Amino acid sequence: MLRILSNATGNVFQKKLTASGNNPLAVNFLTYFLLSIGCLPIAISVNWRVLPDSFWYYSVLGGIVGALGNGFLVRALQKGDLSVLAPINSYKSVVSILIGIFLLGEVPNGWGLLGIMLIIYGSYFVLDTTEERFSRALLKKPEIQFRLWAMVLTAVEAVFVKKVVLASSTTIAFISWCWFGAVFSGLLLFVYRLDMKSELSKISQTDLIQYAFLIACVGTMQFTTNYVFDRMPVGYALSLFQLSAIVSVLLGYRLFNEQAIRQKLIGSALMIAGSVVIILLKNV
Repeated sequence: MLRILSNATGNVFQKKLTASGNNPLAVNFLTYFLLSIGCLPIAISVNWRVLPDSFWYYSVLGGIVGALGNGFLVRALQKGDLSVLAPINSYKSVVSILIGIFLLGEVPNGWGLLGIMLIIYGSYFVLDTTEERFSRALLKKPEIQFRLWAMVLTAVEAVFVKKVVLASSTTIAFISWCWFGAVFSGLLLFVYRLDMKSELSKISQTDLIQYAFLIACVGTMQFTTNYVFDRMPVGYALSLFQLSAIVSVLLGYRLFNEQAIRQKLIGSALMIAGSVVIILLKNV
C-alpha cells in the first residue's frame, strides 16, 4: 500500500513541478541526486568489495534504463492527463513477465494470465476517454509515446532491480538505484546540453517544498518496490502496483479537474480485479 500511494502522489508532484516551468530532465536528475546524498550515511557502513560482479553489472544496466524511463515519464506527465497516463502503466506487468520468464525463470500460471488480461481490458476503458479514443491516432500523441517508452524501460528496469536485490539486499539495492540513476540522468543533461545553473535559478520556494515531497515519495516508492521484489515475482508485483492507477485517476480529477471520471473509475476497477486475481491465486 505504501508503494501504491507513494507512486501516485509522486506523479502529482512531478506534474506540478513541470507545469510550473521546471525542465523534466532537471526534475529527473535532482530527484536522483538528492536521494543519493541522503543515502551517504547508510552507504558508509556497507562493505562494497564483497558484492558479486552481477551486482555491479545489473546496477549499471538498471541505472541506464531507469534514468531514461523516469525521464520519459516526467516528460509525459508534463504534457498529458494524470488520469490517462497512469493506467497505461498497466502494460508494464506484461512486459516484465515476458522478460522475467527468460531472465528470472518466473512463469505465470493461468490465473496470473487472466489477471493480466483484466488489467489490460480495464486500461481500454480509461484510454477510450481521450479525444482520439482507443485508436492508432492516440499512439501518435507525444505524451502517449513518452509514457509508452517510460513503461517499457521501467519494466526492463524492474527485472534488473530484482537481480540487484537478489545479489545484495533491499537497502543496498536502493542505494545503488539512487546512485546509478543520478549518474545516468546527469549524463542526459550533457547530452541535451541543459544549463543546470539556469534551471536551478528557476526554482521557487514553493518548488522547493514540492521537491521535498517528491523526494520523499520517490524514496518510499523505490524502497518498498525493492522489498516487494524480494518476496514476489516481478510480473505479479508490477500487476499489484497497478492499483495506484485508481489513486491517480482520483487525484487527477480532484487536483487537475480531469474529466470522464466515471469511465476511468470503471476501467480502474477492472484493473484492480485483475490485480486481486493475480495476488490471491498466484499459488493455485
